[in-house]
Amino acid sequence: MIDRTIYDIFRRGSKTYFYSTLFFPPRVREDVFALYSFVRTADDYVDAVPQEVEEFYAFTDRYAAAAAGEATGDVVIDSFVELAGRKGFDPAWIEAFLRSMEKDISVGSYRTIRDLEGYLYGSSEAIGLMMARILDLPPESYPAAQNLGRAMQYVNFIRDIAEDLALGRTYFPLEEMEAFGLDDLSATAATRHPDRFAGFVRFQLRRYREWQEEAEAGFGHIPRRYRIPIRTASDMYRWTARTIERDPAVVHRRKVKPSVFRIVSGAATNTLKA
Repeated sequence: MIDRTIYDIFRRGSKTYFYSTLFFPPRVREDVFALYSFVRTADDYVDAVPQEVEEFYAFTDRYAAAAAGEATGDVVIDSFVELAGRKGFDPAWIEAFLRSMEKDISVGSYRTIRDLEGYLYGSSEAIGLMMARILDLPPESYPAAQNLGRAMQYVNFIRDIAEDLALGRTYFPLEEMEAFGLDDLSATAATRHPDRFAGFVRFQLRRYREWQEEAEAGFGHIPRRYRIPIRTASDMYRWTARTIERDPAVVHRRKVKPSVFRIVSGAATNTLKA
């Protein structure tokens, strides 16, 4: 039985992941809920306005205590630590995730794609690796799991350009912005230099597609009963990317997200195809 707190965190946090996850078998579904509630809670602290820095570090301290064997009474942390132990998560994955969340407290930009890769590993690839362990996938699947996590997060970066700017962050290499003649990615820049802005966004979408295709090449490692929700989430990110590619300036007008109907109907279609 999924704890109500964990359920509510997941449902509020991500429509795509939440409704896709419902198509996993019950036990896997509970594990994904435990994983997501942990990573979402940490992310919410650093994304709050103003940032809840003390709360974030208190959270990491409770995690460390729980990892050392203490029952903290925090259902999000205790459930995650139980999951991590049962499924054999590498502690380094969890530490990498928390380090990336900590970067959001003080780091607002990245000079090169190599600089950004360290953040991406902790914030997305490590979570992909945890998902692979939840599904008991073989080690050969891990590169695809990392690529899928990274690809999905990159679409989120593109979709959330306006939201991240409001938080003082730019998750794209500054040297690439300069190559397109952009000082920033604001709505003003998009209006003043529409072709440059559109070209830059489409360039970033090409990077997403490369990672996405590398991830999907590894879907054969995923058992059929697990492939449906993963394929559905993947399809929804492809839809988001296509929508933005048609009109890159849309990221400054609204948050591009698939409807519940699109997600559920996509899952139904994937069920028939499986």
